[in-house]
Amino acid sequence: MKAIIIKDKKLLWSDVADPILKEGEVLVKVRAAAVNRADLMQVEGNYPPPPGAPDWPGLEIAGEITEVPAGTPGGWKVGDQVCALLGGGGYAQFAAVHHSMLMPVPKGLSLAEASALPEAYATAYLNLVIEGGCKPGYNFLMHAGASGLASVIIPMARAFGLRVITTVIDAEKAAQITHLKADVVVDTSKENIADVLKREADAGRPLNLAIDCLGGEKVGECFPHVAYACRWIMIATLAGDISPVNLRTMFMKNIRLIGSTLRSKTPEVKAQILANLVKDVWPKIETGEVRPTIYKIMPITEANAAHALLRDGVSAGKVVLTLD
Repeated sequence: MKAIIIKDKKLLWSDVADPILKEGEVLVKVRAAAVNRADLMQVEGNYPPPPGAPDWPGLEIAGEITEVPAGTPGGWKVGDQVCALLGGGGYAQFAAVHHSMLMPVPKGLSLAEASALPEAYATAYLNLVIEGGCKPGYNFLMHAGASGLASVIIPMARAFGLRVITTVIDAEKAAQITHLKADVVVDTSKENIADVLKREADAGRPLNLAIDCLGGEKVGECFPHVAYACRWIMIATLAGDISPVNLRTMFMKNIRLIGSTLRSKTPEVKAQILANLVKDVWPKIETGEVRPTIYKIMPITEANAAHALLRDGVSAGKVVLTLD
């Protein structure tokens, strides 16, 4: 089969060995694979796949099951259309997927749209519900509102009854995300997010929860303006790894600073998250209450250009690679 391999930090469509199924795995013919920042980090050598995963990138796919060994649990059968969460290896014609990492494609979604669900929606659910303990009425900050992940997290948060604040880098990006219906959109070229959070707190709306993919010095600046027992969840540090933090503020306000990555979770935890998604979130997708935002669909042979859309901050929503 063919897959996208990494050579000298470039992506090449090349011949690789066919997958060999392990116990509990099924074979999926990949029709679409969504792009994630973790894929870009893997190309740079900063986010290696877990042991046993293929060397090529790709954390979420959609396609059809082509092989189900006898005795495989889950009730899956050849021809089922599925989306799947992977440890890696989605940028390929075929993928071996453990049955517990499969989900049905929600009714009304194309395979390209469905490929944008598993990693992003599992990350959203993990951090909103499991790590964040979100409750209706929470005031919530999601940084990088034009990112693919934010395009998932913001509608999901609203569907769970949260009031959403998000940040963008300029007015153009703000215009691109109006359909997400965030309650407050902060253009950081004009406003400091810490000043906005202070204004919100002074108005009786202190922050209860944040999902932060930026990090940098702004983290410490924001802490004085959050609610008691606020949870601040770090999922990446695109704006810098270091932040001055007043530790007195942390313990006086009982702030929880939490580091979180989906990829490092055990298969059992991931399987439970996916089961919860199908139960709690798939109905909202099928009614249109929550929907993935697709910025661009491109052939998998244009993977380098697809990665550039994320790396250069061009995309607003998910970028998807398709295979004929």
